[in-house]
Amino acid sequence: MNEPKFANRLINETSPYLQQHAHNPVDWFPWGEEAFTKAKTEDKPIMISIGYSACHWCHVMEQESFEDTETARIMNEHFVNIKIDLEERPDVDQIYMTFVQMTTGSGGYPLNVFLTPDRLPFYGGTYFPPVNRYNMPSFQRILLSIAEAYHNKRDELLNSANEILGEMRNVNLAEFEANNLSLDQLDSAFLSFTRSFDSVNGGFGGAPKFPPPMSLEFLLRYFYRTKDENALKMVEKTCLAMANGGIYDQLGGGFHRYAVDAIWLTPHFEKMLYDNAQLARIYLHLFQITKDEFYKGIAVETLRYVKREMLDERGGFYTAQDADSEGVEGKFFVWTPEEIAEILGENDARIFSFYYDVTEHGNFEEKNILNVRGSLETSAGQLQISENEFKEILERSRKLLFEEREKRIKPFRDEKVLTAWNGLMLATFAEASAILDRKDYLEIARRNADFILENLQKDGFLLRSFKDGQAKLNAYLEDYANFTDGLTELFQVSGDVKYLKEAKRLADLMIAEFWDEEAGGFYFTANNHEDLLMRSKDYYDNATPAGNSAAADVLLKLSKLTNDEKYERYSITVLRLVAPQIRRYSQAFGRVLSTLEFHLNPTKEIVIIGEKGNELEREVWRDYLPNKVVVLSNETETPEIPLLENRIRIDGKTTAYVCENFVCQKPVFSMPELKAHLTQN
Repeated sequence: MNEPKFANRLINETSPYLQQHAHNPVDWFPWGEEAFTKAKTEDKPIMISIGYSACHWCHVMEQESFEDTETARIMNEHFVNIKIDLEERPDVDQIYMTFVQMTTGSGGYPLNVFLTPDRLPFYGGTYFPPVNRYNMPSFQRILLSIAEAYHNKRDELLNSANEILGEMRNVNLAEFEANNLSLDQLDSAFLSFTRSFDSVNGGFGGAPKFPPPMSLEFLLRYFYRTKDENALKMVEKTCLAMANGGIYDQLGGGFHRYAVDAIWLTPHFEKMLYDNAQLARIYLHLFQITKDEFYKGIAVETLRYVKREMLDERGGFYTAQDADSEGVEGKFFVWTPEEIAEILGENDARIFSFYYDVTEHGNFEEKNILNVRGSLETSAGQLQISENEFKEILERSRKLLFEEREKRIKPFRDEKVLTAWNGLMLATFAEASAILDRKDYLEIARRNADFILENLQKDGFLLRSFKDGQAKLNAYLEDYANFTDGLTELFQVSGDVKYLKEAKRLADLMIAEFWDEEAGGFYFTANNHEDLLMRSKDYYDNATPAGNSAAADVLLKLSKLTNDEKYERYSITVLRLVAPQIRRYSQAFGRVLSTLEFHLNPTKEIVIIGEKGNELEREVWRDYLPNKVVVLSNETETPEIPLLENRIRIDGKTTAYVCENFVCQKPVFSMPELKAHLTQN
């Protein structure tokens, strides 16, 4: 095996994304004082390049430019070059992405930004081609132009950069102001969703099309309260289209990041932990509402994929799987008719190919992304075979093709364990264990929570990332909020008080370290974080919930579980801060909208005293009941849980208490009685 020709400082990093660039001819530095000092000493501008391991265009730019020795020579001669893993340093990314969005009108990855030695941005963009194309100048030309401008037009650059920095700080401080909260805001948001809904293909807007789990969850909650069938129809249309599309892995389960088209057919093939955590939960909730086994099946397949491919033996969940294998995007996932016929035989291949849209000319670079274009019933009729026989053939064929696919070279897997994303998946496995009565899911959730608590804390503070036995980086707001939420869900389905105690401790720490005492809202970074260009706040949902949204949600749950009004006060302050924005940008506030539904409507506080796994407990999770908190107990009063005060098991029978906004009904002992209380508005 040939030794790499080059090695730079990234060789010492644990991030898989940074390690991928460790043998570039570019003299990469990690983000840190060594790079900043070098830039000041040599009076060179800094170039930062931000990406993540599963990012297709990040790989393209690396191959075209960062592995090119002439491009690297220009970069090394004129700049101090810093490579950043977006997933490890979202704090840095948030600042410089905001700059690029404000100066160019768009953003994306890779994100390439040029800074002064004091880290002030003055120029930036996303992907730059190696030669003049796409109506863009070549990357080499951009590098030389920026180097020349930095030395010859520095005052002009700095004046412009400082002006933009001032605007960035003003946006951070002034955009949000306290406002009243009302159901009208939810109705207005719902109308906004109806206007942007794609009634033909599902989802919102056009291409590229991203799964919108937080928006879908709001619509389910809106349907639950208003019984407006249009809300449910939007969710069903979208979930059916995604599950039948190429964005869903029809053989192995799990969702790809997004579709490049409007019909969910052609994905970028990376799979992210956060997408699958949030989407599996949506399909579970849709199953609770409709009782349609199809939605349950998609959720189960997705969680099976996560368990198979993304679960570390110690209990942590990995971050992502790449889009590429063997250097080719999607190669692991696509098929030719000949490959399918060789594995399945002529008859089964014909039937499978008909249902999964496999053709000679293909739908992706002369190969086929498996997708479903018609219902199972209709397809069986067109093929003139019974539905049962059709199902048997499809199931047998999927199994054989999956087994054959497992022999292929798999996409690269980023084995970082990120606290925030693990919190999302922890919550999903916990809730799934109760909805589906799956003890194995509960065990996965427990092991995950224990892994994070044992390995991603230092002196009681959470850390962001774990890889190769090493935890590092101060945790961000989203880490505290999402992991606390996961612990809260785990407490509700397990009854184990230690998880509620940890959730409360972390919530208190989150308030102490992140809350802005003057203007309200939570900062993205803690009080003890390194000094950055600015201390920003995170209000808009992206692929994951905004830190403030997730914090408001979990604090509201904790207030209901503990009867501590302090948590509710912080939650309501966040809701009031974002309320003016909800009308204008509803799709950026899906998690907040769900939290607002939670806040403005009655909550069921449910206490069940009895042995774990009893029938009353199962009844609680049978139907979709979003505005609830649940306490399971074996008759032990706990100071942390006021809801257990004076709650006893009567006559040795499992006993359920249902309260609404802390006003309680008489205790019940049977499923019909409990169901009547749960459905009573």
